[in-house]
Amino acid sequence: MEKLKKRWNIESNWSVVAIFIVFAINGSFAAWVAKPITAFLGLDRETISGFIYWPLRILLIFPVYQLTLPIVGWLFGQFKFFWAFEKKFLSRLGLGFLFKKED
Repeated sequence: MEKLKKRWNIESNWSVVAIFIVFAINGSFAAWVAKPITAFLGLDRETISGFIYWPLRILLIFPVYQLTLPIVGWLFGQFKFFWAFEKKFLSRLGLGFLFKKED
């Protein structure tokens, strides 16, 4: 746990536990939210191939997960960590321009 605290630049064991809880809750939440969206879009496992359904579902879950991660993190008092995490992650995907301020 000490390695994670040093790597993530956090001080308490509670913060590490809270971060793990946020990742778990948010993953489940994003999957739960994606289910009615896929139904609304007419994507159903019975009507289309699993080779099409699951990649589309995962592509749908991804933005939901990214949008809700800082919110769920805030609920656990970890907004600062997750906001920095999002900025770093999206920058690596080439979407860092979303966070750049114009001078």
